[in-house]
Amino acid sequence: MKIYPMPTACPACGSQVRISGLICANPECRTEIRGEYAPNEFALLPPEQLEFMRLYIKTRGNLRKVGGILGVSYPTVLSRFNGMLRTLGYEDLGDEPEAAVPSTEEKDGVLAALEKGEISATEAAERLRGLKKR
Repeated sequence: MKIYPMPTACPACGSQVRISGLICANPECRTEIRGEYAPNEFALLPPEQLEFMRLYIKTRGNLRKVGGILGVSYPTVLSRFNGMLRTLGYEDLGDEPEAAVPSTEEKDGVLAALEKGEISATEAAERLRGLKKR
C-alpha cells in the first residue's frame, strides 16, 4: 500500500487543513483514532521548503553548504531560508519596518535573473537596493 504525503492545503479553497484521524502503522494493530488535530508548523511547509529544511538540518545549519548542494548562490539560499522562516511564522526581527522589506518573490526574481546571466551583478545590486527603498 502506497502512503502519500499529507496535503497541507485544501485542494478546493487553499485553506489550511486539519487532521481528523490517525491510524496505527502496525499492520497487525491498525487502531484508528478520530478527532480534530492541528498539524505542527513543520508539517505545513510546502514540499520545496520541507526539503530545504531537511538540507539545512543535514548540513547543521550551514547555508553555504545548502547553497552548494542546491547549486545556487548564497543570496538565493538566504532568500529561501528567510521565506521558509516566514512560512513557519518566524518573522524577521530586523530594524526595518515590515512595509520596507521587499517580498521574497521580488528578491528571488532578481536573483534568478542574475543566475541566468540576464542581468549583471551591478544591475542586480541596484535592483535589490531599489526594492528596499520602496
